[in-house]
Amino acid sequence: MFSIILAAGWPIWPLLFASIVAVALIIERLIALRRSKIMPDGLLQQAVGEYRQGKINKEKLDALENDSPLGRILAAGLRNVKSPREVMRESVEEAGNMVAHELERYLTTLGTIASISPLMGLFGTVVGMIEIFGSQAPTGSNPAQLAHGISIALYNTGFGLVIAIPSMIFWRHFRGQVNGYLVEMQQQALRLVEVIHGERKG
Repeated sequence: MFSIILAAGWPIWPLLFASIVAVALIIERLIALRRSKIMPDGLLQQAVGEYRQGKINKEKLDALENDSPLGRILAAGLRNVKSPREVMRESVEEAGNMVAHELERYLTTLGTIASISPLMGLFGTVVGMIEIFGSQAPTGSNPAQLAHGISIALYNTGFGLVIAIPSMIFWRHFRGQVNGYLVEMQQQALRLVEVIHGERKG
């Protein structure tokens, strides 16, 4: 592996850095975006049940808020149970916007890596081509320099694609996952508002 890095030349180092960052972000998002951590099962039913039993207090709301992103949205609604329906709905939407921003954290960076990795590989290809043309001389070409230029060109192109393809796959996967969570949380928050204001039984 190290011999490949040496053969690829100095343009491979930015690609290596990008690959390390991409792997770290993918692992972090895989852990952070687990469904059990974002939307625990039965959390809405638990919140509605405690509200109907009159058990909602500051401690309960703080615990619900710290439980999960969904809990943060539900707690925002329950803090405004005595307010008109529109006020309660606005507070839920504000909390939802904050949660959406949090869930999308690092996705822009991952998408950027997926986009620029082929360009960084192309840059390495250009450097390799310069090496190849630089090996040409009136007395003939230098085979060693020619081979080195070809190595730089091909290795960097291949490595750029190796980074870009998985990064793009995971970026699209995470985007779809986040969008799905946001839709479900919006539905549950709306259900909470309707239950509290007597428009729905449960």
